[in-house]
Amino acid sequence: MSWIQRLEEARAAFRRRDREASARAHDPQRIRQAEERHAGASGRYLSEMVYGSLDGVITTFAVVSGVAGARFGTGVVLVLGLANLLGDGLSMAAGAYLSARSDLDYYRRERAREAWEIDHFPEGEREELRTIYRAMGFSEEDVETLVRILTRDRELWVDMMMVHELGLLRENVRPFRSAMATLAAFVTAGAVPLLAYVVGLMHPWPASAMFAWSVAATGATLFGLGAARTLVTGVGWLRGGIEMLVVGGAAAAVAYGVGALLRALGIAAA
Repeated sequence: MSWIQRLEEARAAFRRRDREASARAHDPQRIRQAEERHAGASGRYLSEMVYGSLDGVITTFAVVSGVAGARFGTGVVLVLGLANLLGDGLSMAAGAYLSARSDLDYYRRERAREAWEIDHFPEGEREELRTIYRAMGFSEEDVETLVRILTRDRELWVDMMMVHELGLLRENVRPFRSAMATLAAFVTAGAVPLLAYVVGLMHPWPASAMFAWSVAATGATLFGLGAARTLVTGVGWLRGGIEMLVVGGAAAAVAYGVGALLRALGIAAA
């Protein structure tokens, strides 16, 4: 069992308040045998993929709903839908890249500063550690022991200052991979509302039927993605699925209403 699998088992046990399952997840031997790796990067990628997928399917379906409300043709649905899919997808990917890059640059800059301060003002940095541990409630004897142990290794010392003074954890995040994960999730899920219209190009069928199939496919996708949020948030799968159905349905209803209103006012013509 990997470190991440054991962590997920512990989370599931906590949600069920299952003491026996929690005890198994925290068995010292299993912890030692688990793969030692940090879950920060994989957890971040998973989060970006889930939320990128949700954003993709909701925004694309809102476009489809607006066009359906205005009663435009299949070609218009595909043009606007694909434009939204690629434009918003690239925009989200760029945002994910810049966000991850900024976080990484900030961490590296602060770490370099802490390392420089430790090299040039070690006594001041030791006193900062003492202040931090005293605030945590450690006795003076324990404070001195902790400071003596932690400051033996320069890298460990810098790590502790980053965590306890700045609240920054080291994350193995790669901005480009983060961007690609977001883009792939957005485009894959966002393409679902358009599938019925793509089929309609090859095998013509009524616009109302295409929209009905798009609604059904999008609803199923929204529910599935909402349920998948439990991997990130810990929220129950049923609640998460229903919440996403409501949010996505509300966005689509507003877009459909706008399209229908514009058509009624004569602003949008088929």
